[in-house]
Amino acid sequence: MLGGSPWLQLIIFIIPFALKTFSPYVWMDFLYFGDLLRILVTYGARRRRRPLFFVLDRFLEQTVACPDKLFIAFGDERHTYADADRKSNKIARALQSQAGYTSGDTVALFMGNEPTFVFTWLALAKLGSPVALLNYNIRTKSLLHCFNCCKAKVLVAASGLEAVEDVLPSLIEQGVVVLLMTKHCDTSGIQSFLDKVEEAPDSPLPRSLRSHLSFKSPAVYIYTSGTTGLPKAALVNQNRLLTALAILSSNGVTSKDVMYTNLPLYHTAGFFVGFIGPIETGSTIVLKRKFSASQFWDDCRKYNVTVVQYIGEVMRYLCCTPKRDNDKDHKVRLAIGNGIRAEVWKEFLNRFGNVQIREFYASTEGNIGFLNYPGKMGAVGRVHFLHQKLFPYTLVKYDTERDEPVRDANGLCIKSPKGETGLLVSKITDIAPFEGYAQNKEQTERKKLRDVLKKGDLYFNTGDLMRIDKDNFIYFQDRVGDTFRWKGENVATTEVSDILSFIDCLQEANVYGVQVPGHEGRVGMAAVSLKEDGEFDGSKVYKHVVSYLPSYARPRFIRIQSAVEVTGTFKQMKVKLVAQGFDPGQVQDPLYFLDDCVKSYVPVTAQLYSSILSGSIKL
Repeated sequence: MLGGSPWLQLIIFIIPFALKTFSPYVWMDFLYFGDLLRILVTYGARRRRRPLFFVLDRFLEQTVACPDKLFIAFGDERHTYADADRKSNKIARALQSQAGYTSGDTVALFMGNEPTFVFTWLALAKLGSPVALLNYNIRTKSLLHCFNCCKAKVLVAASGLEAVEDVLPSLIEQGVVVLLMTKHCDTSGIQSFLDKVEEAPDSPLPRSLRSHLSFKSPAVYIYTSGTTGLPKAALVNQNRLLTALAILSSNGVTSKDVMYTNLPLYHTAGFFVGFIGPIETGSTIVLKRKFSASQFWDDCRKYNVTVVQYIGEVMRYLCCTPKRDNDKDHKVRLAIGNGIRAEVWKEFLNRFGNVQIREFYASTEGNIGFLNYPGKMGAVGRVHFLHQKLFPYTLVKYDTERDEPVRDANGLCIKSPKGETGLLVSKITDIAPFEGYAQNKEQTERKKLRDVLKKGDLYFNTGDLMRIDKDNFIYFQDRVGDTFRWKGENVATTEVSDILSFIDCLQEANVYGVQVPGHEGRVGMAAVSLKEDGEFDGSKVYKHVVSYLPSYARPRFIRIQSAVEVTGTFKQMKVKLVAQGFDPGQVQDPLYFLDDCVKSYVPVTAQLYSSILSGSIKL
């Protein structure tokens, strides 16, 4: 008996304290492994089901189990799981009777955050059609490119006509069916669709319509501005989407929770976390058209929100709002997302109360992810042996000047020691595949890294510089190459340069991101050269930039050089430019700032520079 063994009692008493002192995260690791095992068992069971089990089938299970449960709240609208099922049936039936569409055809969805987005996606899933989720902010060249690279036969758009009309001639030429979610449309080449939906029956659709699908079949195309060029369509297959069901359940979310979704549904974060995750847990989604810092907590109180999702900018914006007496008066217990800085994390908790923050790392097309389940401030995840076994990864030394991994005499990459920054690469395996980009073999190949640790191996290049500390927490450091992140969006510098090249007065443009104190990510800046006898016209340049680029991709600063500097291999030089930023005290070249008030690029003065740093001028 324990009572007769004081030494044993002492050992049992000491062990928990010893573990907490020398292995403070062992219990959290143990619980996480249990969650991981549960997820793998559930996933394995679903993979073995016949007929094949997809995300749609989980939604249909929830509809049967809790038909009257509130699924979506949107403003004053309320839609139960049964409502969503019926409405999606009507959309599917209307689409079935549409000339030019056949079940299984790829369909492009051009909508912002609204319940119809969800109903339309469910309808297309019932018809066995892959869905291309187009960024609702893109226009002209980018919009047409995104549409073409998924080879969609149909475009279903929200009520806004202007953006669709800009590319309509090209769509008509390709024989694309363009459907507008309105009851009437007088524009030739665009058909009203809402009237057909309202007239369609809401009877269930046969499973046979999606019998052609396999786990490798495309489910959605999500667009990402990776390293260069126009947006790329990352292919998310049915298997990848099935794994996304675990995102919320693995973080303790249940059917009693209310999820606040204010990030764009056309992006990975909004779609996977804000929409697909609640399908698994049977939770309620509070859908917001777009993020509003001033309305955020009022919405949380109004709808009794318990779970929110974020990107780093969201948290910073919330912390920058005027303080209120009721800042801690809410029911939010959990925040899930990525990109929050340690100082913002601390400020958020101090101001808004005991909210558990679950930071994670992942990418749309990537094959590796991390979760910061212990909640250590600043980290994007925790690495451990089991993760390494299932999803082999490593950090390798990276030469930022040459923009490539450092290799040894044998041509292999060199591992970064613990505590030092390195490029995160993840081995491409059957368990961790890389599906690549639709209609873009070149960019797909560029994301593959060969001969990493041994000759012939193949890894996915995340393009992210990371660091692992002595406690095995991993931290995001920076992006490499020709991409920067601003307002929660990836900005491809080559795409912005291409747009600037169409301006008459500009000869060449070198686009990069620069840091601004107090802001997440990097704001866009361009070093440009003028054509011979060319004169910089701030108003004309402003009008062009606003017409062709979404707000987050517009260069806020322009620096005029006599010639754009290049390396010996003719790559544009960015490192020195990034370091100098937009400080008129360091930059001798003419500097201009995008001023929305006067609708022009205006000279950067010392006073303007100070106003930007102080935050009195908003970016």
